[in-house]
Amino acid sequence: MVIIDRDDQFPDVAAVLLARALWRYRSELGPVYLVAALAVGGAVLHLAHPEWWPWLCALAGLAAWGLAVFGERLGLSPRIERLYAAGVVMGAGGWLSAATALGPTVPPLPVMLVGGAIALAAPWWAHRRRRARVRVDRQIAAWPEIARDVGLAGSRAQSAVVDVWGWRARFALARGQTIQDVIAKVPAIESALGTFRGAVRVAPTRDGKANRFELRVLDRDPHADAIPWPGPSVSSITEPIDLGPFEDATGARVLLLRRHGLFGGVAGSGKSGGINVLMGNLSACRDVVIWAVDLKRGMELQPWASCIDRLATTPEQARAMLRDAVTVLEARAEWLTANGSRVWDPTPEHPALVIIVDEYAELADDAPDAASDTDSIARRGRAVAVTLIAATQRPTQKAMGKGAVRSQMDVRVSFRVRERKDADLILGQGMLSAGWHAHTLNAPGKFLLSAPEHDTPRRGRAYLLTDATVAETAERHASIRPTLDEVSLRALDEALMAPVSEPSALIAPSREDRAESALREALDGAPEEGLPIAHLLMLTQLSRPTLYRRLAELVKAGHAVQVGRGRYKAPDHTR
Repeated sequence: MVIIDRDDQFPDVAAVLLARALWRYRSELGPVYLVAALAVGGAVLHLAHPEWWPWLCALAGLAAWGLAVFGERLGLSPRIERLYAAGVVMGAGGWLSAATALGPTVPPLPVMLVGGAIALAAPWWAHRRRRARVRVDRQIAAWPEIARDVGLAGSRAQSAVVDVWGWRARFALARGQTIQDVIAKVPAIESALGTFRGAVRVAPTRDGKANRFELRVLDRDPHADAIPWPGPSVSSITEPIDLGPFEDATGARVLLLRRHGLFGGVAGSGKSGGINVLMGNLSACRDVVIWAVDLKRGMELQPWASCIDRLATTPEQARAMLRDAVTVLEARAEWLTANGSRVWDPTPEHPALVIIVDEYAELADDAPDAASDTDSIARRGRAVAVTLIAATQRPTQKAMGKGAVRSQMDVRVSFRVRERKDADLILGQGMLSAGWHAHTLNAPGKFLLSAPEHDTPRRGRAYLLTDATVAETAERHASIRPTLDEVSLRALDEALMAPVSEPSALIAPSREDRAESALREALDGAPEEGLPIAHLLMLTQLSRPTLYRRLAELVKAGHAVQVGRGRYKAPDHTR
């Protein structure tokens, strides 16, 4: 029989527990460890090499300068962090130099050591990122137990980074485990980590390895509140447009040149807000002509009318516009062929054409014969810089027509959907199972962006443009809007003058005659303050240069008067 004396074991157990505590709280005790190291180092150097103090002082100064200038490479991104690190190194090096020359117990060095340590330790203890890093380190250390509890035993953490809103880590999976297994365990992971519901994101790693995944954990929802629009992010269609910030504070930038786009989501999910962000950026581009279809009588896009070259608010106007868009792309293709070019490079003189269709399903219902034109634009518009942007609630095959429009959409922006399967309708088949959970978006404006440069599910939130911001932006950008190029305008004029195929049939008024009549009627019925240019553009469906030219002719002939800036009416004697 072996008798174990528990009293003999107690010192060993206490020592182990103390060592564990000192290691566990190493971050909080960092200033204490630094003071102890300086005191011991000063005593040893004073006894062994007191003549080294000038070299120690010079080394401390050089290290402090390096941290202040190049500290960003070590992860000290904020300037205040670099200055703090430089101050700590300079203070510690200066005290160590003095202790080496004089001895650490010579007054007032002990008081300076303790007082300086307390002063410099306060920012360290209060620093948010340090505290967050400590918390993350402890959660990563506990991952083997968490993984076992949630059913991912054998997975292990490889790295972790603390960022603005939380932290993200890279994990390796055990043999036979896949990212689909991890996605299914997200609620259990949230419970094990003690986060709020919806705080955990799972995505494949950028290297594409099947046995790796990236875990992102939010401390708080960065998209909880609406984010005001900071203004246009581009001045050319050749630049990526910033739709709003992702959860890591980087911008959701996407290129629309030679790409068609689809905005989807239920009513109230923020599609209109996303279209406003798009319009705010496109209106700032001097190399883009904007056409738009809004079959809700212009309710959504009317505020942008001063920046829209043509706005269709009826099925007849939509048909005519899309038919003209096909005419434009065919003329451009012919011109490129004749000039030995393959792509249309947008410039203010040769702008791109972007066609925005709000509530695309309404177009399919009210103007089904326009489906062939949208299909043609989707298939042939890329090279000639004719882009189609469609917004709809559920982009089913019926809603998108029977053509290839949906399959041609390279850029997909999904706002909240009601049913899980609708995520596949908007983002593409199989996206739901790959982690693109659009049904979990819980506030208007939150979206998932799928594009060639965005192939992992990352949540963003579209910037908010108030009605006042829209009005101010539209007014500011109206004066810089370009007109169609000569190639396109000439093709449209030739299409207007084309002979009627059936001479025996009753000849309907031409589009030019209808526009002229609509303009005269609008001026005759205008109030005393006149009608604005935006309203006349919507009623006549004329391009901006043509409308201004006709108004100038009418004013010169005495059939119209300019009441104020951009406002016209008929003369009083004609009313």
